[in-house]
Order: sequence, then C-alpha cells, then structure tokens
Amino acid sequence: MLIKTRDDGFIHPVSSEITPQRVYDGRRDLMKLMATGAAGVALAGWASRDALAQAAPGSGKLAALKGGKSAVAGAVTMEKVTEFKDASTYNNYYEFGTDKADPAKNAHTLKTAPWTVEVEGLVKKPGKYGIEDLMKLSAQEERIYRLRCVEGWSMVIPWVGYSLAELIKRVEPQPGAKFIEFVTLADPKTMPFVGSRVLDWPYVEGLRMDEAMHPLTLLTFGMYGEVLPNQNGAPVRIVVPWKYGFKSGKSIVKIRFTDKEPATAWNKAAANEYGFYSNVNPNVDHPRWSQATERRIGEDGLFAKKRKTLPFNGYEAQVGQLYAGMDLKKNY
Repeated sequence: MLIKTRDDGFIHPVSSEITPQRVYDGRRDLMKLMATGAAGVALAGWASRDALAQAAPGSGKLAALKGGKSAVAGAVTMEKVTEFKDASTYNNYYEFGTDKADPAKNAHTLKTAPWTVEVEGLVKKPGKYGIEDLMKLSAQEERIYRLRCVEGWSMVIPWVGYSLAELIKRVEPQPGAKFIEFVTLADPKTMPFVGSRVLDWPYVEGLRMDEAMHPLTLLTFGMYGEVLPNQNGAPVRIVVPWKYGFKSGKSIVKIRFTDKEPATAWNKAAANEYGFYSNVNPNVDHPRWSQATERRIGEDGLFAKKRKTLPFNGYEAQVGQLYAGMDLKKNY
C-alpha cells in the first residue's frame, strides 16, 4: 500500500524511490519470506541482535531486515531524513534513563528474544503472539513519518511495519471496545530505571479505536531497513505520527481493548501537561514552553532556524476529521 500526502510540500514516497535499488530489492525479498511463512532463517538474526547491540549500541550494526543499513537520502521529500546515528542516540525511553543519551548507552540490557505480545480485553479472538507471528500477519512496508516530541524537537524517520488496523481486524474487537491500551515491558532486571519515581510503571499509553484503526497508525518492527534498535522500542512499538512521540508506546508486551479511556503514564504523572489526546497542536502551549516551533535534530547548528510546528504534525488533511467538533484546547 502506498501512502502519499502533500501537505506543506511533504511526501510519503515509495521506498524504492528513496533507497538504493539493490537494498530495496533485498528488503522486499525478506517481506516475501514473511508473507509465505518461510522467514525462519531470516529471523534467526533476531536472536543475535542483543549481542550486536551490546557490542556497539546505537551504531546501526543490528540485524538487517535485508541488505544492511539503508542509505536513505532526502532527495524525494522536501525534508531531509534524519541521520540514523541521530535517531538512534537521541531518545526518550525512561526505562533506560532520563537523559537523551541514556537509552543508547543502557538499552543493550534489554532482551528481545523470545518476545510475546498478549492481546486481551473486549475482543472475540484474544491470544498471545510471538514476535515472528506478528511480523507475518501482514506485508511490511517502509514509511517516512515525522516524529515530534513535546520537548520541542523533531525527526523524520523511515519506519518499517504495517498498519495496526491489520492486527485489530484479525482479533475482532467487540462492539463495546472504544479504546486500546498499550503496555510496555517493565522488567527491573533489564531496564535499570524501572522502579524510579519518575513514572508509574509499567509505561501505559492508549488510543481511541478510530485513531488506532487509522491507516497511518503503524505497528512497527524496524527503521532504516534494520530491526528496531533497543533504544527505539525493540522489538515492536507503535508509531502515531500526528501525536507527540510519547503516545507511541515502545517494547509492547500487551494490547488491551477496553470500553474506558486508559489511564496513561504521562497523563497520570502530570495531567495538566500531558493530555490523553496529545495531538501536535502549535496553538496549545505546554505549561512550561511554547509548541509553536520545533528544532529538527541534525539541524541544530549555531545559525539553524527553528521550524514552525504544523497542526497534527503535518497530517491534518489525513486525520483532522477524527476530531471534528472537539475543542482541541480542552482535549489537548
């Protein structure tokens, strides 16, 4: 499926338009293996990814989805793709530390194999999925999405995965299911900051059902042609590109369907600062700073200008209708 949008000059191109052809073709070979269920050998690389990450965390030397690290150029889009080294070393992942450099330093302790995601709650087909099973549920694709964080910085990242709606349709939500809750692993043995008083663990996020079903919402297994680095949410995370980054839960172990709005981690910690919706809105300031502009990581030289923040992070044409009639200052 090709998703193209033109908003302020931004395009979501086909992967073959932005990636060297030999890398793109190799990547598609693995996708075909996944679709036919013959990916066992290819997935063997996942078992060794922890050793690779431990040897060189944040270096990009992780198990490739095929063809090695993607050499993505920004020639097709109006915005340059963030360098892999920046996207994998400047992170928010409080289970591994509160400084932006901490996750890349500390996340080598995370064990991503074996990995199971439990689906429960108001669904007709609850169950447990191994990571290999999740990967084979639908053909994966590369999508270039903006990521905007509430602290005022942003990135442009090529994510690899498929629409979360594909999984949702398979488990058949019951009529009463209005929200989906995502629960992150909370293992103090492998996540050194779990148990700290910063947040109430485990980290929980959630979406309204129509938000989760929107085709832009991605169930994500990789970035830049590789499996997700630990510090970026390995082995599976959510990416919701029109919301602030903290809404995109990492290292997911449970997906719960419910009739009530989930009590999410940052909303519980500071409700006046982090609302449930957390749509990117330049007209709603964080209580401690403005959201009208942003700093693009990789463009932070002495004379670099800040960018204007786009409503819904530039995806207003695609998702604005989800919030028709809502007061977006009240429902921040």
